[in-house]
Amino acid sequence: MIDIDLKSRKSIYEQVVIGIKEQILSGLIVPETKLPSVRELSKELTVNPNTIQKAFRQLEEQGYIYSVAGVGSFAHAPKDIQPDARLLRESESRLRDDLRELRLLLPNDEDFSAIVSQILADMNGSERSMRQDRGERHD
Repeated sequence: MIDIDLKSRKSIYEQVVIGIKEQILSGLIVPETKLPSVRELSKELTVNPNTIQKAFRQLEEQGYIYSVAGVGSFAHAPKDIQPDARLLRESESRLRDDLRELRLLLPNDEDFSAIVSQILADMNGSERSMRQDRGERHD
């Protein structure tokens, strides 16, 4: 399920894109699985169908999903998703800026490293948790 935060600075369609990407990359959406239709997902999330259509279009452009005319949209396997070079550069730039700001707030190497390590552990824990929810084991 995708959580929509109406108070978020991110638009609803961006939240849908991020939610579906996370589910595909974590394996919550199994490769080649048919996604809900635009109409179904818009009802489930109580958002305008045009918003879902825009999100699906972006996911397809970025290679996370593909569409079959008259059948629907399907998830690509994470191994088949090639990151968009422009988006990768933009994300890396934002990350550098954020790390630079964190470094200014925490000049102590140990404090800085502890927070970065905790963030990475939290991210890895979330992915592990999603896999466990599906009954998968990765020891």
